[in-house]
Amino acid sequence: MSETSPITGPEAAILVMFMQAGFAFLEAGLTRMKNAAHVEGQNVLIFGICSLVYWAIGFGIAFGDGNGVVGMHGFVPSVDELLAVGQAPFSFFGSIPGAAAYLFEVVFAGVSLAIVWGAMAERAKLWVYFAFGVFFTVVYSVTSHWIWHSGGWLFGLGMQDFAGSTVVHYQGALAALAGAILLGPRIGKFGHDGRANPIPGHNMPYAVLGTLILWFGWFGFNPGSTLAVVTGRHLGYFAYVALTTNLAAAAGALGGIATAWIVLRKPDVSMMLNGAIAALVAITAASGFVAPWAAVVMGFVAAAVAVVAVPLVERVGIDDPIGAVAVHGLAGVWGTLATGLFAVPALASDLATGRGGLVYTGSFHQLGVQAIGLVAVGAFTFSASFGCLWTMKRLWGIRVEEHVETAGLDVSEHGMWGYPEFYIPVPGGYGTGSHGHLLGHGHVRREPEAEAA
Repeated sequence: MSETSPITGPEAAILVMFMQAGFAFLEAGLTRMKNAAHVEGQNVLIFGICSLVYWAIGFGIAFGDGNGVVGMHGFVPSVDELLAVGQAPFSFFGSIPGAAAYLFEVVFAGVSLAIVWGAMAERAKLWVYFAFGVFFTVVYSVTSHWIWHSGGWLFGLGMQDFAGSTVVHYQGALAALAGAILLGPRIGKFGHDGRANPIPGHNMPYAVLGTLILWFGWFGFNPGSTLAVVTGRHLGYFAYVALTTNLAAAAGALGGIATAWIVLRKPDVSMMLNGAIAALVAITAASGFVAPWAAVVMGFVAAAVAVVAVPLVERVGIDDPIGAVAVHGLAGVWGTLATGLFAVPALASDLATGRGGLVYTGSFHQLGVQAIGLVAVGAFTFSASFGCLWTMKRLWGIRVEEHVETAGLDVSEHGMWGYPEFYIPVPGGYGTGSHGHLLGHGHVRREPEAEAA
């Protein structure tokens, strides 16, 4: 095999696209039954919106030839532009055709957008998905250009973000935070004394399945980002990236449940899931830059950060149903900064990005570059997202009416139930026939709407 032979971009992209299924299960599982179909369906909706917008303008903004701030070419790319390799307007991609590059990059944009809706779940109007989905795809594309395009200004400084702790996860969490603040908490989430009331999700097995799917899809996310069989002077470097990814996730799962056991005094399963995902978020920036031992440390610490941060977010009055701000935001910050601590100089040299980290060099240079990137992306993404959502809120309103939220978005927004048998009596179904006698023997049917109380 030639040293310039690329790894098959579409195959890695398909793994990343499958993460949409992971988010669908995770978000539906951690929210209530009456919103299940709505939460599941929006993951399909947003990926459709993102795919079209990214083809039309996002891909050109992110990876088209331009300046240090934005790509200015490659909008609505044609056949010739998508089949060319290493040529304008996508000369950045020197080993794969434009079409393969688009397919690989658009699934990353879809993941970032999926993070946004997790924190806004159960109370945002359906049309907001369309409008803000278009807007955020453009915002995401701008920061992608800064960090991932060789002409981007943060790339020029040497910022290390191998597969998107900052670009994908931190950025998605910032938009999610803006949305959660402007929407306000769900009905009944906070009592009159300001204390948070638990609103448990309806299906923990869904959440577990979603987490495992995300873990699986991450092997396209990080290893696929090598985009080549040979990286620097290493053959099959994508396998090494897969190893650091898996080690971090494993440490995160253990770190999540261990921290929950110590801090919350119970080995909470949901915190184990949060720990695994937080670890994956953190290692995403560093997977190509760090040693295995550092991946383990990063994963464990990321899990601890997430477990502690989830209740802290609630204490400041923010209702985030899936923990996006803590798991994707704060873990993304940790992963980005930790790369500046643990980056191996030789690996940074092979990847031709930045320098070795503080632990190896004694220099704060790389850590400083990472911090600059976080501040720049944070200021731009949060202000742009907050401004867009605030404007839509003032002009049209972005939150559903109280009776719509109480009834559930499934029936109110879509005219259907995710679990119709629980709401619509059918012969032989739940609460009728063979099940009906249970209601007469001290078994009270629990109405899902009551969970909102």
